[in-house]
Amino acid sequence: MARPSAAPAKEPGRIKQFLQVLRITRESDPNVVWWMLLGFVVGVALGVVLAVVLGGGNVFSIIVWVLVGVMAGGLAALIILNRRAERTAYAQIEGRPGAVGAVLRTALRRGWRGSEVPVAVNGRTKDAVYRAVGRPGVVLLIEGPKARTQRLVDEERRKVARVAPNVPVSVLHVGTEEGAIRLSQINRRLARLKPRLTRAEVLAVSNRLESLTAGLPVPKGVDPTRLRPVRR
Repeated sequence: MARPSAAPAKEPGRIKQFLQVLRITRESDPNVVWWMLLGFVVGVALGVVLAVVLGGGNVFSIIVWVLVGVMAGGLAALIILNRRAERTAYAQIEGRPGAVGAVLRTALRRGWRGSEVPVAVNGRTKDAVYRAVGRPGVVLLIEGPKARTQRLVDEERRKVARVAPNVPVSVLHVGTEEGAIRLSQINRRLARLKPRLTRAEVLAVSNRLESLTAGLPVPKGVDPTRLRPVRR
């Protein structure tokens, strides 16, 4: 008789997840609790002020505004925790090989296509090139010093130009050295780039580049080599 398989591990509830995030963040950021408390107090205080100004002496209106303040304070505390937890997470992986890939896997915004696997790696120095494709075109995210990774960048530029010659290519160096952007700034910098492609072209370019990386036949669809020239 077959023995029953073990029950799958139960995921922690929302409250337990909240406490775990708070504990981990507090280890690196001891002031997070005070900032959350400040956000909560400000929200409640705002609700009380609105209750006095707009309540008009009506008990029901005063209670409603106070409750709104409590909810606003709770939301502010959660936002503060989320931001500081995100900053803590970035600080823990910054400078490590694969940090850019982790951001592309977990935090890349909608409309962009990227992979946690680098498209090029220097086996000796561990420098890596990651690629993201969006409406602004192709973005190469470089993990390593600029002077040491220029050859990798030039090679990837040539690969992109061979498959999609009219698609703009931007380069972002990610790191802590001068002139580089930090991990937490990746999405912000991507959002600043001007859109140049349509959604269909983004998908076509991404598929072409993925096929190039995998060494597979180029898929059919919108031909990125025939895209409209980029006007500067």
